[in-house]
Amino acid sequence: GLGHMAVKLASRMGAHVTVLSHSPKKEADSRALGASAFVNTKDASAVARLSETLDVIIDTISAPHDPNLYLGLLKRDGAMVLVGVPESPLAVHAFSLIGRRRTLTASLIGGLLETQELLDFCGKENIGADVEVIGVSEINKAYERTLAGDVRYRFVIDMKSLD
Repeated sequence: GLGHMAVKLASRMGAHVTVLSHSPKKEADSRALGASAFVNTKDASAVARLSETLDVIIDTISAPHDPNLYLGLLKRDGAMVLVGVPESPLAVHAFSLIGRRRTLTASLIGGLLETQELLDFCGKENIGADVEVIGVSEINKAYERTLAGDVRYRFVIDMKSLD
């Protein structure tokens, strides 16, 4: 979903993109989408090597997780942007922010100007979302797959299948 678009956009904007994931099976896709590096967050030593090396983290995780693990990866004056929406509140250690002048912020969606700039950039760079197109008759199955975590990026319903 949001993560794959973040990788595409940031890499096309010239950023060195490091994907952080607990799932090693996402590494090949991450690199194909434009990531320069991949770190399995279950590998504590690999995560430790990233300590205070990142400028920005875009947190797209919608499942419960510990944001403090990621805040420690930010450089001084780094920023973590929450765009995923976990169902339970996140606990943040304030000193992790204050001690290194880090910023924790969030965004649901941009305004009209930002959205138009994004669409213009995507058009210029030929960037699109990777989706799985389904028919209306497959909605219940798609919902079950979503709950099971068996979705590659996003489902899109083909409205022609209503006929």
